[in-house]
Amino acid sequence: MVLRALAATGVATSLFGSSAFGGTPPPTPDRIVIDTVEVNGSGCPTGTAAVAVSPDRTAFTVTYSNYMAKVGPGSAPTDRKKNCQLNLLVQVPRRYTYAIVSAAYQGFASLAPGASATQRASYRFQGNAHTTNSTHHFMGGFNNNWQTTDTVDVAARDFAPCGEERTLNINTELRVEPGTSSPSATSFMEMDSTDGRIKTVYHLAWKRCR
Repeated sequence: MVLRALAATGVATSLFGSSAFGGTPPPTPDRIVIDTVEVNGSGCPTGTAAVAVSPDRTAFTVTYSNYMAKVGPGSAPTDRKKNCQLNLLVQVPRRYTYAIVSAAYQGFASLAPGASATQRASYRFQGNAHTTNSTHHFMGGFNNNWQTTDTVDVAARDFAPCGEERTLNINTELRVEPGTSSPSATSFMEMDSTDGRIKTVYHLAWKRCR
């Protein structure tokens, strides 16, 4: 599946301000373009994930409509773990490169007492051995909206190679374990909503190539 997202007013909302870039203004073209080379995984079947670019061109948003892991009566063993692999080709202005500086995830979870859930994410540029990983845990007795934020320190930011076309690989995962919860209890964690508007926002840092 190939999706093309163009910057347009109101398409996506950035969750982070420009102060995250230390005062360095982003490039000033009319737009950046993100080609979704591939969207694949049990948490994002064909047609259930979309990518859009924010008006200020410093963030992109992934919207899911069918991303849920669950355990309990009527659930299959494969339901307890869902993942989504995004392979994104980011078209950046000439003589600039970029890195993921932060990512915000949100959704809803209902976890019976004794159950648990995990939300994971990893980030890597094609051909680069370095992978940035993050893990967030949720304990049973939770029934509410959830939000997590991954922030990459300046020294640890992994920028795309200058002058080379590389895909950015982002792999996310939701996992729910029944633990000691009642066999009759249903527990789930989702990165979506009934109206399909739960979003994941990735914020970009820009840098001029030397």
